[in-house]
Amino acid sequence: MPNTNQENLDFMDTYKPDNYEATHLRILLHGPVGAGKSSFINSVDSVFKGRLTSQAPTDATSGSSFTMRYKTYKIRKDKGSIYSFVFNDLMGLEDRANTGVHMEDLKLALMGHVREGYQFDPKSRMQKGDQFYNPSPTLNDRVHVLVSVIPADRVSLLSQDVVKKMRDVRLAASEMGVPQMTILTKVDEACPQAKKDINNVYKSKYLKEQIDKFSEMLGLPLNCIFPVKNYETDISTNEGIDALILCALRQMITYGEDFLNNLQTADDL
Repeated sequence: MPNTNQENLDFMDTYKPDNYEATHLRILLHGPVGAGKSSFINSVDSVFKGRLTSQAPTDATSGSSFTMRYKTYKIRKDKGSIYSFVFNDLMGLEDRANTGVHMEDLKLALMGHVREGYQFDPKSRMQKGDQFYNPSPTLNDRVHVLVSVIPADRVSLLSQDVVKKMRDVRLAASEMGVPQMTILTKVDEACPQAKKDINNVYKSKYLKEQIDKFSEMLGLPLNCIFPVKNYETDISTNEGIDALILCALRQMITYGEDFLNNLQTADDL
């Protein structure tokens, strides 16, 4: 049986990386402009707070990326401590050359070479002498799981340029051993059945088709793609929406933890 919301909340409340070199697990979100990367971070925060929050800035009108700087988002507990996982939100991938996040910067972020506050420049990659270049990243600085964020209503509309960039990132992450998964956002906008009742998400043939299509497009296994709805137009939290977000988040932590454990096992040999 799937875990209940409370079981997932309890798991995340007590979660700490087993690898003694890591104090937290780093989740990197990437994907096309407007996919809902920042909104997902806010939605996770909202689930844990039980009310709507807006820690990561979002933009509902711009056609270009709103995230300009590399920033780590931590989810705070009620008593002032923080959960043992963090998010990084990247500038969006865009169609044309010299727009969106520079692919080399994305790869440097995966390896932990990008320091907090770095301002992305689509036209030029970060250089080794840059003040935001981290020459000696620790395990904490590295990315432990890579998450593609894709709007469910735009899977068929993804340009060849964006798909190629996503494949390149996936290849780079694979070469580093970094696990990958995808969240399909905006499921309610893509499917009237899900809009009517969020609990219909896994009954929807249309959403299943979009998952199949994206799996084939990126070469990602079906069990690594999770439908979610972010809190964007809602005025309060909802158990069904929480369930989708928590299910995806728990899988991110599970994949990231496996990666950290594999590194520790390799070091112990």
